[in-house]
Amino acid sequence: MQEQLVKISEKMFECQRVCNECFDACLKEDHVQMMAECIRLDRECADICAFASTAITRESALSTDLIALCATICQACGKECEKHEHDHCQRCAKVCLECAELCRSYA
Repeated sequence: MQEQLVKISEKMFECQRVCNECFDACLKEDHVQMMAECIRLDRECADICAFASTAITRESALSTDLIALCATICQACGKECEKHEHDHCQRCAKVCLECAELCRSYA
């Protein structure tokens, strides 16, 4: 597998982990309703990153399409998390936006 694909897959795995942490932390916030969009995007981003990372390691013929999809959801999740001042949201935003940028650089 190409070195760049390995880096992308590793970043997607990191993004999945951070999104899951943010998702869990958001559920524990005092105003969960205010965090609804963040929670939804965290879940979607984690799921898509997990699937895309796995497909890339299998050298799927759809890797390029999955990387583009991952860039889209990571960008959306990162922008949503940036809106919230919680440390977990800020960490998530940083990793998501890094992942989106790395994915876009491949596509």
